[in-house]
Parts: sequence; structure tokens; C-alpha cells
Amino acid sequence: MRSGKSGGPRFQKNQNPKPYERPKATRPPGAPAPGPVPGNDEILFIPLGGCSRIGMNMALYGHAGKWLIVDAGVAFMGDEAPGVDSLMADPSFIEERMDEVVGLVVTHAHEDHIGAIHHLWPGLECPIYATPFAAHVIRERLKESGGLRHARIRVFEPGAAFEIGPFGIETITVTHSIPEPVSVAIHTKAGTVLHTGDWKFDPHPLVGPTMDLDALKRLGDRGVLAMMCDSTNANVDGTTGSEADARAGLIEAFAGRKGAIAVTGFASNVARMQAVAEAAAAHDRKVVLVGRSMLRMEKAARASGYLEKAPEFISIMEASWTPRRNLVFLCTGSQGEERAALSRLARDGHRDLWLESGDTVIFSARAIPGNEVVLADVQDHLKAKGVTVVTPADAPVHVSGHPKRDDLIRMYDLIRPRFSVPVHGTIEHLEAHARLARACGVERALVPEDGDILRIAREGTAVIGHMEAKRLANTGRELIPWTGLPVAEDADALAEAMESMAA
Repeated sequence: MRSGKSGGPRFQKNQNPKPYERPKATRPPGAPAPGPVPGNDEILFIPLGGCSRIGMNMALYGHAGKWLIVDAGVAFMGDEAPGVDSLMADPSFIEERMDEVVGLVVTHAHEDHIGAIHHLWPGLECPIYATPFAAHVIRERLKESGGLRHARIRVFEPGAAFEIGPFGIETITVTHSIPEPVSVAIHTKAGTVLHTGDWKFDPHPLVGPTMDLDALKRLGDRGVLAMMCDSTNANVDGTTGSEADARAGLIEAFAGRKGAIAVTGFASNVARMQAVAEAAAAHDRKVVLVGRSMLRMEKAARASGYLEKAPEFISIMEASWTPRRNLVFLCTGSQGEERAALSRLARDGHRDLWLESGDTVIFSARAIPGNEVVLADVQDHLKAKGVTVVTPADAPVHVSGHPKRDDLIRMYDLIRPRFSVPVHGTIEHLEAHARLARACGVERALVPEDGDILRIAREGTAVIGHMEAKRLANTGRELIPWTGLPVAEDADALAEAMESMAA
């Protein structure tokens, strides 16, 4: 297969930026950290990320003087912040009280839930609890960053129950757009809260088991003080479709295509990887994975026992002698990322593969808010080459991984929490969720912002304080404090502002 034109990024970023060196604390040795101390009759909930924008999920639960972390993710940045790859919660509040932190529990392996772990290590040097698939992904990241040797990763199977300090952890199998997602029920002497993580009701998930509805109902029957629940689609009516629906849509979308087909989606969606493989086999095509993230996730999936029914993917070398009518490229880059595989293919910047007139590109993912401009630019490049572009608006080639309004109502019927705390979304998403929760009969719905301190208790549940939700920015070379988007008149001024932030 011929080589495309030379291209790609103007410079190669370091994949493992050096850790942020926090200024040394001035607090006297042994002195208690300032701020809240969780009591025996309460659960304190502090969202450090995930309650002001999509992504960067990181939550703290406090009880009986101890703290538990749930997830530590990143939020990816686009053209609004040149030179910044991603943002993550600044863990200074946690680091000041690491002696009281008993562990980090991971709900699933999406970047917005685990992507900060290897960056923040060893500042968060506490036991990490994760399912086999998530543990594999975390280990690989820690290995690359040099932190694996000292990491304490405790692997649990979905559905397992265990204790971490004063917290009784009960994990419940749910379905989402990645293997082994779990909701986490946190049992304490002050009551039980449910942290749902990301989820949807999927009767045919293609990869992994279906949702454990019986466990959710049993939990609700025992009594749940508060539910911290996914709000991503809280303003969307209806129910979310199954991964089996996306498979059927892809099989139909492949029909009658003459040239090569490229499908782009989130690499972590192993079920979609399986669906593309089945759609390709149904049309006498072979799949080649294009993009490092795709290869990483395939490795993690096979190591965890998934993709056993999927036909083997071919190498780029084998693709070089395969007729285009028999080829499917499964690519990274569904959000228009500059250095991802699809963007390079669209601009003739891939070393070994190319797209040409008569080919088809299928976007098997929806645009994350904020990515519309860069995504449209990639699609314009494709159309200029004579490539047919198919999006979820054109054909049923994608389903969400998050619950819509009718799904949320069903979850509230199962759990029946006394209080609702919407999480995972913008303020608009959280407020829409809160209105729905009140209609479902909860006693009170509290809409938090990042940094709010919520007291969850049988008496006196309320927002009791706020702390500054600081951020760290990953420039690809280092982690630096993030103070928000600077105001600049032009690109040079913006670059100077970025340099001053790094100083």
C-alpha cells in the first residue's frame, strides 16, 4: 500500500510529562490539615471534578475521619486551549490528608475516570481497587510513566464486596460502553450511598454480562440514603439503545460500499470493536486497527478474556495487499483530534494508509460538546477527497453509553434514594436531572458544583461549604497549575500567556 504525503504534528509531545512538583507545605509537621473532618454520623461528599463539565471525574467520600476516592479522570481540551492536552483535578486537598485516605476505587476504564491516575502518582500513593480490565489499562499507563513498581493495585471481580477502612464497598455490575463497568454502593454506619458511575440499561451489550437488576433492587429494598447518579443525558427524552442496535446499524451501513470503509469511534468501546468486526465479516471484509489507543484497548480486552468471538484483526502490512473493497479501517479520532489516526488519514498524513474518492468514513460516535468545529474540519477534508461521510444523524451507527430520562426514572424506581445528587455533567445537565429526581419523589435533590462540600446524613443533609476546585493542565511535557483560559488578542499573545502559566 502506498505511503501518503508527509504530515502529522509539528512537534512530538512527550507522552509521559514530568509530574507536577507541588510547593512544599508550610503547615507544621503533625498539625491537622485545615478543612472538614468527616464524623461518624455523616458522609461527606466532595466532587473535585465532574460537576461543572463533562469529564475529569473525581469524587471524595468522607466518613469516620477517613476518606475514599472514587475515580480520577481527565477532561480533554480542544482548540480553546492550544498547547494543553487535558485537565485534571488538582489533588492538593487529598495530598494534605493522605494519612486518612484509605483507597481509590475505579468504576471503569474510561479516560475521564482513570486518565489522571498515572499523572498524579505517586502523590496519590494509596491502594487502587479496579476490575481486571481497568486494572490492566491502569498498569500499562503506570508502567509507561514509571510508577508501576510501587503501585498497589487490588483487583476485584464485578459484583464483589469488600471493606476499605470504615467503608463497606459493594460493587454492582452495570452496562456501559466499555467492559466491566460497576456502580459502587458505599455502606457506612451513617447510611448507604450509591455512586452509579456511567451506565445504561443494555439487554444485549455484546461484550460482558447484562446489568444486575436484582442487585440494584435489593440495594433499594435495604434503603439508600443518597444516589450520586450519571446526568449526561438527563435532558434527553426516551431510552438509550443497545450495542446490538449499533451492530445492526453498522451491518446495514456497510452494505453496497465499493471502496475501503473507515469506522471511527472511542477505542475503549470494545463492544463497538466487536460490532465492527462482525459487520466486516458479514460483508467479506477484514479489519485493521489504526491508532495506538485501538491497539492498547484490543490488548487489554484480549488479556481480560474479551473479543474471543471476533475475527482476528489484520496487520497494516497485510492490509497493504488486501483489495480496498475488502478493507475496514477501525480508527481513533472520532472527535477530530489532530494527532489521531482519522485526522492524519483525512490530511494524507498517515505513513502507510490513505483514503481516496469512493471510500466511506463512518463516525460511530457522537460529537462531544466543544469538539464540533475540529470535527467539521476533518469531515470537510474527507468530503474534499470524494470520501462519503456517514454520521449518527445519517444512519443508526451509534448508541450512547449513558441513560436518558426514561432510564433515569427506571433507576429511581429501583433504588428509591432519600436524596439525589446528580453528577457527571454540566450545570445544565445536573439541574435537569435534579428536576427529574424531584418528580420521582426524592425528599431533596442537591445540585453540586466542583468543590462543594455536601453533608449526607439522616438529619441535616445540605451543602455545608465550598473549597476552590483547582486544576492541573497537561501540556504533553509537564503538569502546570491551570488558572483558566487567558484572554489574548492573537495566537502570539495566547502562546505568551501559556508560557507565563508554565513559569
